[in-house]
Amino acid sequence: MDTPSGLFESYSQDYAHLINSLRTKLEGDVRSQSGEQRKATLRRAEMELDEADDIISQLELEIQGIPTSIRPQYAARLKQAKLDLARYKKLSKDLQSQSSRTDLLGGSAARGFRNSPSDDPYNEQGDRTRLLAGHETLTDGSRRLAASQRIALETEQQGADILRNLGRQREQIENTRDTLQEADTSIGRATGTVKGMIRQMYKQRVILGLLIAVLIVVVLVILYFKLVRR
Repeated sequence: MDTPSGLFESYSQDYAHLINSLRTKLEGDVRSQSGEQRKATLRRAEMELDEADDIISQLELEIQGIPTSIRPQYAARLKQAKLDLARYKKLSKDLQSQSSRTDLLGGSAARGFRNSPSDDPYNEQGDRTRLLAGHETLTDGSRRLAASQRIALETEQQGADILRNLGRQREQIENTRDTLQEADTSIGRATGTVKGMIRQMYKQRVILGLLIAVLIVVVLVILYFKLVRR
């Protein structure tokens, strides 16, 4: 069964993968791109930023279940992850603003992309950019699907463990109930025996009392004949 710290590590790995991808796009690819290709990269970065936001939320949930003795080290990692995400959000926003400003002003880079004599008249460059974007989106979707399947399997395993624990607890309860029933039967028998012994004791006391009374009467009779009729 996975512990909160184990799930934290799993989400941290996914987050690290996203941060590396964002670093490659925002600090590398975008600087060497222009036009539609640059916009497509920025859109993919926005999607990854949203996904990173979701993972941060999961990390905040998992850290609540981590024992307080080791929680500070995980809290420090979560704080650093938030700082990295905030930095890349700001960088993405700045790059998008720069791209929009370049489009509005008709910068030389944008004009060069539109008017280059090597442009494909059938817009093959745009198709290639869209194809690359689609391929990366599909890859990201496949990775998220794999992560969802892993979480589903982990949840299924946890459910199976819970069912096994409940089965063992039910068996223990049934054994305890049988033991209590046997003890109750034994107590009932012992109670009957004690009651019989008490009745027998009372009978013996009555008989002993009668014997004493008879002896007293006999002694009185003997004394009467010896003393009165002498």
